[in-house]
Amino acid sequence: MNSYKNKILIFIILLISFLIYTNVLYFTELKPIPAPNKSAQRGKILWQEKNCTSCHQLYGLGGHLGPDLTNIYENKPESYIKVFLKNGTNVMPNFHLSEQEINDFMEFFKYTNSTGIANPTSYIKQADGTIKQK
Repeated sequence: MNSYKNKILIFIILLISFLIYTNVLYFTELKPIPAPNKSAQRGKILWQEKNCTSCHQLYGLGGHLGPDLTNIYENKPESYIKVFLKNGTNVMPNFHLSEQEINDFMEFFKYTNSTGIANPTSYIKQADGTIKQK
């Protein structure tokens, strides 16, 4: 009999938790994310055309050869980023980007910086290839 009462109590606790969580999800007003400007949209298209995701990550998703670039705009000076985009490195190819394309990338990085935070150093890589927060 005692086991039955424990099961009922656990069920009620889970039901109440579910209802509270559902209310928080559905009735909390989310801050709208502003739409990217035209230059940032062109930067995103360049990101896809140049297949940057094969080496770099955005929001912790993508390749692992290069750094996560979600918050690069906040963490490095603009001139530093532009040098990499203009010249490449030993590992990153020089895509021979025009000034307009570099500016579009900069707008895209500014936009991604304003929409999220990603710090891959705070992730733990698991054996199955997924990640979780430390």
